[in-house]
Amino acid sequence: MDTTRIQRYLDSFAKNVVTNAQIKLNKDKGNTALGQSIKSKVLSDDKGFSVNFYMENYGTFLDKGVSGNEKKRSYTDYKGKISPSPYKYTNKQPPTTLIEVWIKKKGLKGRKSLIKNRKAEDKEKKIKGAGQFITDKSFAFAIAKSIKRKGIKSLSFFQEPLGINYEILKRQFLGIAKMDIENYLVSFYRP
Repeated sequence: MDTTRIQRYLDSFAKNVVTNAQIKLNKDKGNTALGQSIKSKVLSDDKGFSVNFYMENYGTFLDKGVSGNEKKRSYTDYKGKISPSPYKYTNKQPPTTLIEVWIKKKGLKGRKSLIKNRKAEDKEKKIKGAGQFITDKSFAFAIAKSIKRKGIKSLSFFQEPLGINYEILKRQFLGIAKMDIENYLVSFYRP
């Protein structure tokens, strides 16, 4: 049976999901390597069709979020249901070397805190060295420690477009399959 319409429709579905995911990610994070890595592939065999999506490994962490030690994170899945993140920081924190590279790339500079570990009666006193720049390594460690505590907020950049396009697929797919079946029957039973 000729299933070119189904194949084309599933290709279109996959491209729409990828394009919408890239647009949403670019809106939230800007043009990133993760956005460029999102790809899709429609596979067919004797059992039917499957649509596979691929992206950088850390994309699932940004999509579904990561719970921290103190704060639980959740994400909106493709069905529109809010679910707790399956990922969690337990006893390890993100590697500071990667955060250091990010800090240098963004041109950020950390400073000593003005209010860290201050008692109520010491609020008016000046802190020696407050506001001074700190090393990138120290700044990266502080960011990594914060990420471990608070986690990573979910962007649902892939789940939302998948859900929207899946709803459209459910409504339109039967009509596309019907056309392929009718075309097959007409060509098969032509006298």
